[in-house]
Amino acid sequence: GLWVGRDAVVLMACTKEHVVAWHLAQSECAEAWAALMMRMPAPVMAVTDGAPGFAKAARAIWPATRIQRCVFHAFCQVRRCTTSRPKLDCGIELYGIARRLLKAKDADSAAAWLADYAGWCAKWDRFLREFTLKDGRRQYVHERLRKARHGLSKLVRSGELFTFVEMAEERDGLWDSTNNMIEGGVNARLREMLRVHRGLSTIRRIKAIFWWCYLHVESPKSMADTLREMPTDADIERLRDEYGVKADEVGAPQKWGEGLVWDELHHATRYPYATE
Repeated sequence: GLWVGRDAVVLMACTKEHVVAWHLAQSECAEAWAALMMRMPAPVMAVTDGAPGFAKAARAIWPATRIQRCVFHAFCQVRRCTTSRPKLDCGIELYGIARRLLKAKDADSAAAWLADYAGWCAKWDRFLREFTLKDGRRQYVHERLRKARHGLSKLVRSGELFTFVEMAEERDGLWDSTNNMIEGGVNARLREMLRVHRGLSTIRRIKAIFWWCYLHVESPKSMADTLREMPTDADIERLRDEYGVKADEVGAPQKWGEGLVWDELHHATRYPYATE
């Protein structure tokens, strides 16, 4: 998901070569991810950064798809709790285990990592159960370390940490363990484009992202075909009337996606662009 405003995020999916689908939403909720997933066939495996709502949507729309949690994002989740320079021995060991997660690339290293993590959990279980009483309520002393443990344990139980290893054993070949493809190949390039063209309004930023995605699909249509499929003035007026915003009214829609921006689709003169 690429956020372009306080209540506007573009959800995207890509393969190693092309952008597959994108969807504009107000948040990364399950309904928004489901709308994106329904635009494409279910993949054999999907790599995700653990965005909110993704798991729920995947269970409903892609029940047979294997999910791989990006191991770099899993490491970052631990680092946010321990920091990169933890002071407690418990945190130092957990941070080291999380770093080794990035180097687990085959079945043997994955099994070794799982064993190390299970040993760490057993060793520090009593330490992490220490608590104090505050206003008569139990409060754990090492809450952040418990949070880091909870996140990793949840991924271990779901089996999403080493799906790429299982896929390699079942189907051969190399399977991604990170979503670097979309972070570096799509999101980074889009952020650079928006930085170069800073000053665009939110609606124009969204349009720029849509056009970039469209030009990087596997088989984009020609510009002539695209223009022929654009809605006419009559279509725009019908949509505006249907969604409760009349063509001659002034003011913004009351809800997101309720109306269209008239000035974005019409111009005061017949030839709005000056030429030399």
